[in-house]
Amino acid sequence: IFKDAYVLEFLQLPKGHSESGLHQGLLGHLKTFLTELGHDFCFVGSQYPLQVGARDFVVDLVLFHRGLNCLVAIELKVGRFEPEHLGKLNFYLEALDRDHRRPHENPAIGVLLCASKEDEVVEYALNRSLSPALIAEYQTHLPDKRLLQAKLHEFYLQNVPVDDA
Repeated sequence: IFKDAYVLEFLQLPKGHSESGLHQGLLGHLKTFLTELGHDFCFVGSQYPLQVGARDFVVDLVLFHRGLNCLVAIELKVGRFEPEHLGKLNFYLEALDRDHRRPHENPAIGVLLCASKEDEVVEYALNRSLSPALIAEYQTHLPDKRLLQAKLHEFYLQNVPVDDA
């Protein structure tokens, strides 16, 4: 949905970095990361625990967006986008909405940051999905803050029932 996201150069990660390395890099630069996303983002948790049934799951990062009034789940993938990543993210969004969302908050949205993506595969994966999720590549350049904010707002408006918009 947006081409430029995050950043090997910014985090000073080596080419063959792991998801754990990417995660630690983002945490190490959390203030800058949140500032680049926009002033309405607040940090909720890293390796955020979710329990569904008797099983434990972990979301890489959970933020809260004050303007959108919703939780934002961020999943990090060092490889290319695979359709099953979206299923996992949708599962996390459902768990956040059922067990962590407060009554006055809007449904959670998800951001999947991948090292690469093929637009046609993303289109097919998102075509029947009703969950609000963004698929983005991270690259070596930071996105313009206003562009990222505008894209999140645009995406939100596309997924809000007409009565709420």
